[in-house]
Amino acid sequence: MNISYLYSLIAVIVLALFAYVGSIFGGGEALFGLIFPLLAGLIFTVGFIYRIVDWARSPVPFRIPTTCGQQKSLPWIESACIENPTTTGGVVIRMLLEVVLFRSLFRNTTCDLKEGDKLAYRWEIWLWVGALAFHYAFFTVVVRHLRFFLEPVPVCLRFLETLDGFLQIGLPGLMLSGVVLLAAAAFLFLRRILTPHVRYISLASDYFPLFLIMGIAFSGILMRYFTKVEIVNVKAFTMGLVTLQPHIPNGIGGIFYVHLFLVSVLLVYFPFSKLMHAGGIFMSPTRNLTTDTRAKRHINPWNSPVKIHTYEHYEDEFREKMVDVGLPVDKMLEAQAPEEPEEKE
Repeated sequence: MNISYLYSLIAVIVLALFAYVGSIFGGGEALFGLIFPLLAGLIFTVGFIYRIVDWARSPVPFRIPTTCGQQKSLPWIESACIENPTTTGGVVIRMLLEVVLFRSLFRNTTCDLKEGDKLAYRWEIWLWVGALAFHYAFFTVVVRHLRFFLEPVPVCLRFLETLDGFLQIGLPGLMLSGVVLLAAAAFLFLRRILTPHVRYISLASDYFPLFLIMGIAFSGILMRYFTKVEIVNVKAFTMGLVTLQPHIPNGIGGIFYVHLFLVSVLLVYFPFSKLMHAGGIFMSPTRNLTTDTRAKRHINPWNSPVKIHTYEHYEDEFREKMVDVGLPVDKMLEAQAPEEPEEKE
């Protein structure tokens, strides 16, 4: 049984306890409230830019997009302009559908053995639903938290917050994005441990970000609805970071530092993990290239010149030996002039 998830779960619990206990002691608030977040932000920014630049510098001389449609060829053959785009406009539409709607994941299928040895394929819709809910909830939570770093708060953020809490359940009002984020992350985790073939290939590095995000969501929900962290103090703290005049307000509480430290760990982990697919999808040659290989020949400009030994040269070199052993040759040996007899003295 694959128990890699236990290592990731224990790691996240240890990190949370480390932040909670460390923030209680003298000087711990400055460490977890200022030093770690600023250092994490710097590592995230530099790491993200480095990965993008490294991908951008990688040579891609050939057209290698992933396709599932007919490429444009003869005029009387209908082509798939989005599935197999040959124009920049088709690539843009395909990328937009991929980023916004996870179009390739929408067509995900799974296979099962039916009636003994019959292989049957079926549409796997729940992974697409869970992934879509997870990413949109995560995006909403991140954008909604920008209100802590802006003053005055833009109208669009106020509208998003109103839309997120339209159910008006409880006081303070329930924000759907936080609950959906926690539920979607839990669903993706359960899928990894309950689906045999997915559990078999899952590593600790696959579970760690899920537990980390669940810890961030859970600590955020705990602060908002149960421990009741003072929002005014949090706003003063974040505005101090933005204006480069950091200070630690009193009465924030240990749960806030746990939440902030887990976010910092996620920022540090992000550029060096699979989470970089958020930026890498735009740099992927399997997505951002046109498929015009039938209309244009693409030659690798980075190929080193290779000395070619053709068959013609090979035959010129070994023609006599080939003729002697009876091998066929394209060009026969030239007729040699008869030798003149030697004169007798």
